[in-house]
Amino acid sequence: MKNQNALYFVTFTVVAWIDVFTRSAYKIEIVDSLNYCVKSKGLEVYAWCLMSNHIHLIISAKEGYNLSDIIRDFKKFTAKKVLNLIETEPESRREWMLNLFKYAGRNLNNIKTYKFWKAGSHAVDLSSNMFDERLEYIHYNPVKALIVDEPEQYIYSSARDYSGIKGLVDISFLK
Repeated sequence: MKNQNALYFVTFTVVAWIDVFTRSAYKIEIVDSLNYCVKSKGLEVYAWCLMSNHIHLIISAKEGYNLSDIIRDFKKFTAKKVLNLIETEPESRREWMLNLFKYAGRNLNNIKTYKFWKAGSHAVDLSSNMFDERLEYIHYNPVKALIVDEPEQYIYSSARDYSGIKGLVDISFLK
């Protein structure tokens, strides 16, 4: 990311497209971590949508903060938290998922045991004329996946905020 304070559309994807985020406890870890980054790390979230195996975000860093650092810390922290839940909470897919996470990290020096998120974030620097297009893309993800009929019905998305319903993550609106 060239400009650490620019507006970016990013996607974080679970390795092997594993459908991890099917349990509320895992989703809440993502929500709580986003809110922590907003309150304590200088993250500005303009849009978000958590799907079963990835999250889309439109984000920026406040002045004086580094977006790459925020993303690195978010991915590292959420990986640890969700992996801990998989290991300790009732999970019928535990062995299968942990084997895939272990396999994904097997040849990587910076990975101790498991690799949770795919590398990178597919960051796209957003000009103002692209914001609305990406916002619609993010919010219609659950509709296209046939999870809900209308974007604002999906609780793990900022579509609720844009329709006047307080959502789970503290978002900012583009001025």
